[in-house]
Amino acid sequence: MNEKTAAEQLAVAESKPSGPQTVAPLAYDGPTRSRLDALRELVGLSRTRLDSRTLAEASRVLDEAAARRKLSGQHTVVAIAGATGSGKSQLFNALAGVAISETGVRRPTTAAPIACSWSDGAASLIDRLGIPGRLRRRPLQSPEAEAQLRGLVLVDLPDLDSAAVQHREQAERLLALVDAVIWVVDPEKYADAVLHERYLRPMAGHAEVMFVVLNQIDRLPGEAAHQVLDDLRRLLDEDGIALGEFGEPGATVLALSALTGDGIGELREALGQFVAERGAAARRILADLDAAAVRLWPVYTTGRRTGLSERARDEFSGRLADAVGATAAGEASERAWLRNANRACGTPWLRLWRWFLERSEPTTGQLPVRTQADEQATARQRVEQAVRTVSDRASAGLPAPWAQAVREAAVRGSQGLPEALDELAARAGLPTGRPPTPGWWPVAVLAQASMTLLQVVGGLWLVGQIVGVMSPNLGVPVLLMVAGIIGGPLVEWSCKMAARGPARRYGLEAERRLREAAAGCGRARVLDPVASELLRYQEIRDQYGRVIGARAGVR
Repeated sequence: MNEKTAAEQLAVAESKPSGPQTVAPLAYDGPTRSRLDALRELVGLSRTRLDSRTLAEASRVLDEAAARRKLSGQHTVVAIAGATGSGKSQLFNALAGVAISETGVRRPTTAAPIACSWSDGAASLIDRLGIPGRLRRRPLQSPEAEAQLRGLVLVDLPDLDSAAVQHREQAERLLALVDAVIWVVDPEKYADAVLHERYLRPMAGHAEVMFVVLNQIDRLPGEAAHQVLDDLRRLLDEDGIALGEFGEPGATVLALSALTGDGIGELREALGQFVAERGAAARRILADLDAAAVRLWPVYTTGRRTGLSERARDEFSGRLADAVGATAAGEASERAWLRNANRACGTPWLRLWRWFLERSEPTTGQLPVRTQADEQATARQRVEQAVRTVSDRASAGLPAPWAQAVREAAVRGSQGLPEALDELAARAGLPTGRPPTPGWWPVAVLAQASMTLLQVVGGLWLVGQIVGVMSPNLGVPVLLMVAGIIGGPLVEWSCKMAARGPARRYGLEAERRLREAAAGCGRARVLDPVASELLRYQEIRDQYGRVIGARAGVR
């Protein structure tokens, strides 16, 4: 065993602490905790309306945030990711100061992730990544160089474009767990569509915990390195990744050569400052939370005004009133009042004649009358149409899950509604008994009786004269009879004119009672459950607003 081999063996010794290590757990600030709590409550409120696949990413973020919070806040886990041939393992070794990760021309080179920790106390973090002890390393560097990156846990991931599916899956699993990522690209494949579309673009919101390194600049002549770096920045900007330039938060973009060491010092300095801030873990959780909130946007927000307007409520109540025949009941009440007035104030001879005509009318040749079953079927169809219309209006503009919940609430409420309306119509519809008698009816009845009495007296007087019982005098009895004959219909006509107003008011009152009863029944069975679902959606939408925080608004 030569001296170089011994040094390498010392460098790759597993990073196991010599004794129990006490490290401070990660602490989230108030706004982060508030948003995580809001997301947790949002997921809980939504489980009855959204399927588990829709909530899977949000649940994962909550689980990872809780798991990361229990682990060290003094360490920052940074993954080095890249395609085959990009030189990420070379960069890993250059940062560690010694060959730890295998490099070479064989593809893929990195088959399993390797972790390198610059300080003790990171064992639980590496355990969370699922990296076994035999793949954990410590750098072999000077105390000064090691102090610069104290708290860093560097992970070399398998190649993202590896031909082995399990390698890609393992790399993607770890990308979801680390605090930050160093993306390593080379001059040949820095514009690779798979890298940008599958990885960089979906993680555009994670720019603050992202480094993009253009490796192998030693292969570029003259100013070509600057040109390629500028083109890389352009592509990142098109991906929506904010660049950390001029003091603005965003991704750090560097050019270096892991082979020659050119630019390694600059990356080491940037990494040292990044790790010393101890904020990468919380920023990663916030970026994950933002990404999960964006995915949930279509199921919680809408660009349209939602809810039931007063006009829609009134139209629903009106349709139910039509279904129970409120207008017909009012007209029937009005006719009943008028008939009662005719019976009380009409001429006895005309009433007798009308009764005789009604009895003598033939029953054949009449138009068929709709059966009660037909009327009930029509009323049921009107009720169903009213429920469909109001549910469609209430659910209009809502995201699909909540629109479905509103429609289901309306359908549940409509079950048994036609029968309830029929019972209600029987109770609150046409009043039983005679309509009330106004104060002027006794006077009208007395006047009509007087007209009848005049006719009778005049007729008896004439009969008496004819049979010779009374002395001849045609003027007075004829006058009495004419007064009675003309006065009776005149009194009846006057009573009809006077009865129109009270009869109309009586019919409108009966119609109003039935409409209010139908509206109350529809409100209790349909509108209130629908309003409850709309209120639940509003509460959940407000909760979603707390999840996305002050950086965005919910319409």
